[in-house]
Amino acid sequence: MQDKSLSADDAPMFRVAEAARAAGVAASTLRLWETQGLIAPERRASGQRLYTATDVARLQRIAFLRREAGLNPAAIRATLEAEAPPPEGAITNEALGAALRHTRLARGEKLDEVAQAVGLSASALSTLERTGAGVSFKALADLAQYYGTTVSRLSGQEAEGSPVVRARAARVWPMPVEGVRVEVLAEGRRQMDCHRFILAPGAASDGRYDHEGEEFITVLEGRFRITLDESELHELGPGDSIYFESRRPHAWANAADGRTVVIWINTPPTF
Repeated sequence: MQDKSLSADDAPMFRVAEAARAAGVAASTLRLWETQGLIAPERRASGQRLYTATDVARLQRIAFLRREAGLNPAAIRATLEAEAPPPEGAITNEALGAALRHTRLARGEKLDEVAQAVGLSASALSTLERTGAGVSFKALADLAQYYGTTVSRLSGQEAEGSPVVRARAARVWPMPVEGVRVEVLAEGRRQMDCHRFILAPGAASDGRYDHEGEEFITVLEGRFRITLDESELHELGPGDSIYFESRRPHAWANAADGRTVVIWINTPPTF
């Protein structure tokens, strides 16, 4: 953390000796934990370390995990990351997280086993199961495929509803991926997944994924970039559309400076 001066109006701060005493460890231990990336205290312009009340609570938790649970620094970092709340403003979907956790437990699989199988950290998967937040679109698709299910099914989309979806009345299910809004255009058990994707600037799949079926996309607004099989690149504008086999690894991104809106259909419902 960069040095910065603190004014008298800042919240109460604790010096190294005071914070160490509160955590029940030596001052040298706090400096060691800092080099291990477990804590990042504020600094005065002189270089003096200062700890907030939140820092002290974190130090107490670190001390407990080290002393009582016997965890090493890497395991402590992973535990603290898993326990942390999602970032401010993050979209959460606790129902989706609970569905993922239920699915994993029903299969008798451990968190770290699943995380390793789909290329996630155990802490990221733990956060997803608690809050339904914090992963890329690709990671979510990979998890659904690993479990032999679909993102739509995990989100509860198969619940029966009206065959008519009125304008501006489509159900929105919180997609735990930054910048991606998904509106459900056909409820219940159908032969197709029908969605409206609204992508903020910079929104992307963050990697390639594939599954069974076929897909149709048409652009209503903005610019949509999709790559098939790593080498076949298409950039689509309003009125353009594309149809492809879902088995082809595909990655996508909003290519516009503003938002992009597409209608996205998968058949059979494998999204």
